[in-house]
Amino acid sequence: MKKSNMLDLTLNQSETALQNKIRLELGKLKNTRLFRNNVGMINGVQFGLCVGSSDLIGFQSVTITPEMVGQKVAIFTAIEVKTESGKVSEQQTNFLSMVQKFGGLGAVVRSVDDAVAVLKT
Repeated sequence: MKKSNMLDLTLNQSETALQNKIRLELGKLKNTRLFRNNVGMINGVQFGLCVGSSDLIGFQSVTITPEMVGQKVAIFTAIEVKTESGKVSEQQTNFLSMVQKFGGLGAVVRSVDDAVAVLKT
């Protein structure tokens, strides 16, 4: 294995570890459900939501304003997990921008605290 591939593997493992910690912590929130979104290609077949889609996708339930008192709405939520040194791709930035444009919650997080803060706003 080339040295650069070994470095990529190390970065991916620590991003995976961070993502698992975030999933465990956010799983404690009663109004939020997030799912791991694996994206890739095997034998020419693409899998996952779409290129650039976030690591964690799902929804957060919120109770809305006076004219709809008592009703709940699920807000589409997309969380892109990166290590401190991880870079967000252009496709990932575009996906998060689209989610936000359509009223969803989309963010890049680099720690468990970041993720919790995003969902408690």
